[in-house]
Amino acid sequence: MFFELIATFAVGIAAAGLALVAGHLSRGRLPRYSAPILAGIAMLCYAIWSEYTWADRTLSTLPESVEVVSAVEESRFWKPWTYVVPQVTRMMVLDRAGVQTNPTVPEILLADIYLFGRWAVPVKRPQLVDCAKAARADVSEAALADPSQAEWLVVGVEDPVITALCQS
Repeated sequence: MFFELIATFAVGIAAAGLALVAGHLSRGRLPRYSAPILAGIAMLCYAIWSEYTWADRTLSTLPESVEVVSAVEESRFWKPWTYVVPQVTRMMVLDRAGVQTNPTVPEILLADIYLFGRWAVPVKRPQLVDCAKAARADVSEAALADPSQAEWLVVGVEDPVITALCQS
């Protein structure tokens, strides 16, 4: 967050500098207030670009084996442009390369789910998934040893994790 603030100020200073150079090259024909106006517009445009592209930029740093299973798009009243095009503020990502099975219970999958949120620390949530029952459970020591000890939550076949793991 701090680095984005610094980058926003840098964009504003650069835009103001360009306006000052353009004013000098035009021999004073540009009004003096063009530099702060251009700096403000550039800073606002950079902030909007940064908000709308954070999900793609975050995903570009992850390995090829990850897949977005759910993305939450939101609109905020203090960002009126989000009512036109909502922005992704949270996403749930599945690591396909890390999906494992237990030979004693092959119908139950163990998958790593990562939760990403704008301005939030990413969270890794290992999940047990039972495709036959369309259920998920958080991983615990007892559940890893015996999946029947897990606290299963029947989520249905429309759950994004069940759809991603069991329908493919």
